Amino acid sequence: MVAYMNHTSSKSQCIDAKRHITLFYLMQDYLFFWYCCYILVLIGLAGYGFHRLTIVYLYWKNRKNIPQPKSKFSELPVVTVQLPMFNEKFVVDRLCESVAELDYPKDKLEIQILDDSTDDTTDHCYKKVEELKARGFDAVCLHRTDRTGFKAGALEEATKVAKGEFLLILDADFLPKPDLLQQCIHFFTDESVGLVQTRWGHINRHYNLLTRIQGIFLDGHFAMEQTARNRSGRFFTFNGTAGIWRKCVIGDAGGWSHDTLTEDMDLSYRVQLKGWKFVYLNDVVTPAELPVDMDGFKSQQHRWTKGSIQVCQKILIDILRSDAPLKAKMEAFTHLTCNYSYLLLGILCILIYPICVHPESIPASQTALMWYVNAILFFLTCIAVCIFYISAQIVVQPKRWWKEIIVLPVLLTLSVGMAVNNAKAVLEAVFGHQSGFVRTPKYGVGDKENRSQVSKLKKTGYKAIKSIIQPILEIACGTFFLFMIIEVIKQGHYISPIFMLPFLGFYYTGFCSIGRMIHNMLPAKKD
Repeated sequence: MVAYMNHTSSKSQCIDAKRHITLFYLMQDYLFFWYCCYILVLIGLAGYGFHRLTIVYLYWKNRKNIPQPKSKFSELPVVTVQLPMFNEKFVVDRLCESVAELDYPKDKLEIQILDDSTDDTTDHCYKKVEELKARGFDAVCLHRTDRTGFKAGALEEATKVAKGEFLLILDADFLPKPDLLQQCIHFFTDESVGLVQTRWGHINRHYNLLTRIQGIFLDGHFAMEQTARNRSGRFFTFNGTAGIWRKCVIGDAGGWSHDTLTEDMDLSYRVQLKGWKFVYLNDVVTPAELPVDMDGFKSQQHRWTKGSIQVCQKILIDILRSDAPLKAKMEAFTHLTCNYSYLLLGILCILIYPICVHPESIPASQTALMWYVNAILFFLTCIAVCIFYISAQIVVQPKRWWKEIIVLPVLLTLSVGMAVNNAKAVLEAVFGHQSGFVRTPKYGVGDKENRSQVSKLKKTGYKAIKSIIQPILEIACGTFFLFMIIEVIKQGHYISPIFMLPFLGFYYTGFCSIGRMIHNMLPAKKD
């Protein structure tokens, strides 16, 4: 009996040992698969980081290849200035006055105010048109009560009745300099040029930390990306404003289309596929107002991100099948797919947990390899981005670029914090969720505006976020990473948490939105 019991016990122990071995290998396979997914996601993000380095290289290689007009018009052509409006009562007067100061013959200039407003902005527009007419300008207000197509629909209808051979488009928050047309119009003496785009400036760059970061973001796009693309023979796109179109090329490409939220990007690629050339003038700056609060920034980024994915789904295959040069196709592919990186960033948030909190799960033989791979990919994802934006500041602010370095950690933090907002935009585009054109609030502010006055404008003019779900999700993500940082520190690892600090940017985006919501609920202070 004893022998039988010992035999049974030994057999049971053997079975348990086999189970443990099986579970061990299954766990190893699971962790290996998890780690492979983690590396693949990092490689995807690093690929877009490497592209930033490529842009920097192309810029410095072609920095002296400055576009020059073929000749000059002996007689200036007629230009129509199109000013799309939707509830822009705080800035309509400022914009119209800036247009009136353009250094261009009045008899060669038409001003179209394209007003889709649902508030008293329309009254401001009609009043301003009468003032301009009294001063000798050819001005008209085209008011629509049906917002079909939003901005694209307004532009499509206005272009049909525009008198000018060329169309200067300016969003409501822009302040064109008097010499804008004189610096740009002569490039159209080349009959193959369909668009001239100028660089955006920032009238309220130093209003607060958020506007300062946005200035760096946009400088990277305009000073580096747009310049590098144009001067190296690659496609670049119209930015929706501060550019001049040859009117006939719009019709040649099928006209303005409103099946995406970025009608400017869509039209740009269609026009270039028709063989028209674009010119980007990095040295001609058209200042504009940056969103001063997180909600405005989020709505703007959501629209741009979703729209770019919609254009990607609509036109990328046509670009790849076209006769365009390979370098133009590759740049277009990267440009149109780059916002998918927000999905990769979201996946990374999940994959990073066991690797950081349970590093013992990684076999010792693979630990050194992991650190080498992580170091390389970290360089391509983070350091490359820093090099990109520092290069842009050297170009835009050569005398004070070094002062912006201190803001770079906050810039990286905000980039991560926008992952929820922008990943949502990507998913909406992928699954065909339709949404309206959400305008970016403008308050007519500069760097030295009175904060309390702007606060009152926010309450009277525009509402805060309607849903608290997204900021709560952002705060939850921030808390998740705060927990991970604490756990890693408890394990005696003090370097890894440094690399996870940007993920606390979820707190930045979440709490700023909730703060804006609370502010909007409070009664306005009396004068």
